[in-house]
Amino acid sequence: MNLAFGTEVIYEDAEFQMNDYDKAGIVGVNGAGKTTLFRILLKEQELDSGSITTHNSRIGYLPQEIVLEDGDSTVLEYLQEGRPIGRLEAELNQIYQKLEQADASEQAPLLARMEKIQTRLEFFDYYKAESILLDIIDRMEIDVDLLEMPLNRLSGGQKSKIAFARVLYSKSEILLLDEPTNHLDTATKKFVTEFLRNYKGMVLIISHDVTFLNQIINKILFINKVTHKISVYDGDYDTYKKKYAEEQRLRERVIVQEEKEIRELEEFVRRAKQASRTNHAIKRMGQERALRLEKKRRRQHSRERIYRRVRMDIHPVRESGDIPLQAENLSFHYPGQPYLYKDLSFQINKGERFLVVGENGVGKSTLLKLIMGILSPDTGKVRFHPKTDVAYYAQELEQLDLQKTVIENAQTEGYTVKQLRSVLSNFLFYEDDINKKAEVLSPGEKARIALCRILLQKANLLLLDEPTNHLDPETQSIIGGNFNLFEGTIMVVSHNPWFVEQIGINRVLILPAGKVVDYSRELLEYYYDLNIEEVF
Repeated sequence: MNLAFGTEVIYEDAEFQMNDYDKAGIVGVNGAGKTTLFRILLKEQELDSGSITTHNSRIGYLPQEIVLEDGDSTVLEYLQEGRPIGRLEAELNQIYQKLEQADASEQAPLLARMEKIQTRLEFFDYYKAESILLDIIDRMEIDVDLLEMPLNRLSGGQKSKIAFARVLYSKSEILLLDEPTNHLDTATKKFVTEFLRNYKGMVLIISHDVTFLNQIINKILFINKVTHKISVYDGDYDTYKKKYAEEQRLRERVIVQEEKEIRELEEFVRRAKQASRTNHAIKRMGQERALRLEKKRRRQHSRERIYRRVRMDIHPVRESGDIPLQAENLSFHYPGQPYLYKDLSFQINKGERFLVVGENGVGKSTLLKLIMGILSPDTGKVRFHPKTDVAYYAQELEQLDLQKTVIENAQTEGYTVKQLRSVLSNFLFYEDDINKKAEVLSPGEKARIALCRILLQKANLLLLDEPTNHLDPETQSIIGGNFNLFEGTIMVVSHNPWFVEQIGINRVLILPAGKVVDYSRELLEYYYDLNIEEVF
């Protein structure tokens, strides 16, 4: 298969094959074409030439960015629609009605269609479907109170969990999962891992969570951005890395030998050109070597490009006061919903790393929005020290204007276009990249713009809501190291224990209880493994 976007080649004569029950991790550097492959399988993107065949398999898809379009449906209705049982039942009832009035010639096709529908209903476990769904709801720890809630009332974490539950329930022949663990706690991730490992169908996963991949997959599908080919490796991610490293060593040997032969041919051709015109033998040999040289150059292997890494060096423009932020007796609820918290009070000290924890839906993201003034509390106040400068990273990246370009989103007072270009290049936006609209960017690219904005603001208080969700492990490590060395104060919501450990948390706010306790590794492990109410 072949595909290019303008002059940028994505696939060139790429081929691969997956078996019915394969579980494969899809890997490759940013821009290699991982999510594009999903879009092709979903028939959202056409190839320039070639084809990809799924044999009309039913495909279930979990994207990185969850958009639940039918906001009027309840959570339960949305989950039930994961299997088309209701539609099949309605069609079956119509056939029953038609059969009552049909003559002999009309009955045969109706009966044939009825048999197909009944077979399909059996495939979807018609009689057990409800209990299967309830088991998924229970094992994914979806609160029963959520089931009657409209979709548009869900938090970001709840949306992700609900969408994932529907995909698992769908019983699709092929599952496409794009960064599926972004919002999962340890208990839910354990269930999902077991479910996918035993899934009776094909599973293709794009994930930066290597541990998660290794527990599920039996193959790696590697998309090479240099050669634009696709290679399949048997085994888990660690096995692939070893095999690929060995291939690279052998490839380097071949390249070194090719370069040596090319240099020798170039030298011979150069000397032949300088030879006397009467030395016909040397001239003929030079022409022959020139043809061989040209063929060698055409077939020469290329080295893997060393892709640049994000660079982030963040410093506040000024020191804050000793208590940069105080929350006093905050109470808040959404219309028609119970209070998320009442009389919530806490303060954050200068230079502190302050972690907010709690189950999905308890109001972690809402609390940051209250602090930022995006939402208003029912009662209580948020107080900033006069010397507090705040920068905010939103979980769903809603602080970005999707209709604006990369550089327009990055614009910050006090920076020239030249300076903005320089900073954006540290976040891997080069040349024409800065003129792309945010709406066409991948979630990872959007996340890099949001991080860039934080750096440019030079704030002394950072409010970070799931800052690692869309970032590869290497970038997570880079920003984690920078936040650890940051001279200001950080308040963070994160489901990523490794990142939490890296930035050096001092204290933890537990929601909805509102308790503030000292941080410990045991606390972190306890929180991620158990229901928070059981811990405290």
